[in-house]
Amino acid sequence: MIRRVLTFAALLMAFSATHAGVLPDDRADVLYHLYDGGGVQIDGPSVLVRKKAGKSLSFVGNYYVDMISSASIDVVTTASPYTEERKQWSLGMDYLRGNTTMRVNYTTSEESDFDAETVSFSVSQDMFGDLTTVTLSYALGDDLVRRSDDPTFERPLDRQIYGVGFTQILTKKLISSLNIETITEEGYLNNPYRSVRYFDAGSASGYSFEPELYPNTRTSNAVGLRLRYFLPYRAALEGEYRFFTDTWDIEGHTGSLSYIHPWKDFTFTGKFRYHDQTGAHFYRDLFPGPQATNFRGRDKELSALTSYTFKLQAAYEFLNDDGNDTWGFIKRAKVTASLNILSVDYHEFSDLTAQEVIGSEPLYQLDANIFQIYFSFFY
Repeated sequence: MIRRVLTFAALLMAFSATHAGVLPDDRADVLYHLYDGGGVQIDGPSVLVRKKAGKSLSFVGNYYVDMISSASIDVVTTASPYTEERKQWSLGMDYLRGNTTMRVNYTTSEESDFDAETVSFSVSQDMFGDLTTVTLSYALGDDLVRRSDDPTFERPLDRQIYGVGFTQILTKKLISSLNIETITEEGYLNNPYRSVRYFDAGSASGYSFEPELYPNTRTSNAVGLRLRYFLPYRAALEGEYRFFTDTWDIEGHTGSLSYIHPWKDFTFTGKFRYHDQTGAHFYRDLFPGPQATNFRGRDKELSALTSYTFKLQAAYEFLNDDGNDTWGFIKRAKVTASLNILSVDYHEFSDLTAQEVIGSEPLYQLDANIFQIYFSFFY
C-alpha cells in the first residue's frame, strides 16, 4: 500500500492536465515527499517537465526517487530492518486532433529486488458541445520480483489495466465523473520475504512461521463517482465514492469529502477520506497448523481494515502572468504543501511486538504522516 501511495504522489504534480481537447500547460514541477509511520520512512524528490511541440503535441518526462528505511511490524517480527532506494523514470506524449486527445506513456522503475515496466495508452473525446468527455485507457505492466538474499530467485508478474471514464457538466455549478477500472494480474503476487504464522504447541511462543503462498492470478474491479459543486464565492465542494471488489474476496468502500477555498493568491483544501474493506479469503492472523490451506497470507493489507485520512493543503501563487511579475520565460509560479494524517485499524492482524500470550495479542494500529511540497513553474 505504501509503495502505491507514494508512486501516485509523484503523479499529483500533473493533475491539472487531464482534459480532452486541450493540451497540458508547459510547466516544470519539483516535488519532495516524506512518509513516516509504522516503522517505515520513505522520502525523496521528483521532477516533472512538460513541453508543447506545436499546437498538437505535448511531451512529458518524470524522474522520481524513493529512499526507504523499514523496521515495520512485518519486518520486526520475521526479518531484519533494511534500507533501499527505488528510482522511477517515465516519458509520455499527448497528441491533440480536434476534440480528441491521445496519450501514451512509458514508466520504468528499479530497486534491489523489484523491476517494473508499464506502457499505457488512452483516448479522450469531447462531445455534445464539450459538455461530455469520454476516456478509454489501457495499461500493460511487466514486472520482475527478486530476492536480495538469493540472486537465483526471479519471478515474473504481468498486469493489465482497463479503464473507461465519463465526465459530464451537469449544470453551471456541478460537474460529475464516473470511472470504471478492471485490473488483471498473473504471476508472483506475494512478498518473497513475508511469512505466515501457525499454531505450534512445541514452540515457546505457541506459534511458528512458514512462507506465504498466494494464488498466481487476481482480477479486481472498481467503480468510482465524483461530484464537484462550485459555490457562489469561488469555493467548491467535492465528494467521492469508490467501490472495489476482487477474486480474492476483498470488498472495499471508500468515501471522501473535500472543501476547496481560494483567498487572494492562496488556495486552501481540506479533505476527509474513509476506507473500509473485508479480508482476502486466504488471509489468517494465525493458521491452525503448517500448510493448513492451499493458499496462505498474513499481509496486513489483505486483512479486514478501516482507515481514516485527513488532508490539509495550501497552495500559494507567488508569480502570475498579469503583465508585471514575470521571471524571463517563466510566466507563473506557485508552491503547494500538503499533510495527510493517516490512521489504519486492522481488525484481524495482531501486534506480535506486544509479546502477549498467543490469542490475547492486541490488534495492530498504524498511524502515519505523509508530507509533500512542490514548486510549479509555468512557461
